[in-house]
Amino acid sequence: MVGRGRGWHGHGRGFGGRGGWQQADLPSADDAAGWFTGRLPDGWFTGTPSVTVDRDEILVVGTLEPPTVADSGGGPDPVAVSAAEAGRISRFREDTRDERIAIAQEAEHRYGRKVAWGAVAGGTRQLFTTLSAPVMTRLRQPERQVLDTLVDAGVARSRSEALAWCVRLVGEHAETWLTELREAMGAVDRVRAQGPDVAAADEPEATES
Repeated sequence: MVGRGRGWHGHGRGFGGRGGWQQADLPSADDAAGWFTGRLPDGWFTGTPSVTVDRDEILVVGTLEPPTVADSGGGPDPVAVSAAEAGRISRFREDTRDERIAIAQEAEHRYGRKVAWGAVAGGTRQLFTTLSAPVMTRLRQPERQVLDTLVDAGVARSRSEALAWCVRLVGEHAETWLTELREAMGAVDRVRAQGPDVAAADEPEATES
């Protein structure tokens, strides 16, 4: 699923400068999934890769052909299967490194966002060097107490880690609602982009002669 992009006025700072793209100048990434589908070499993945986008990063995750593990009777050893899948992902990561860097540079120039990669083989999923973006916020005492409780209980090592834990928890338990919200926002963006039919509205009414 592709997240919402922002309108690009074409005169903003480049992504490589201090602070990266300014939010008002951030290019739209509405076509990112299609662009990556067309740009990635044939044979990398068994199907269309998953492409997710936010204001900071584009994450591309593709599915690899799972390895075949010998069956010594009673089914393949789960430990051996997991190791083989991790090895398959590691091989893909190393074999495609240079080409992935080149594709990421193209995408960063096009969309003004960093690119991260991941792969799935069987039941194993790994992400490669994903971006960790700082998010500043102000919390009142009740919210701070929630974070401090998580820290005191050993769930998190710091308030920032506790906040990230809370965000992950909400994401896991509210995915359906978040998906509906993103779809609704996408519909609003499309309507806003179409705009009203101003020309038709400005036409004078016909009068009888």
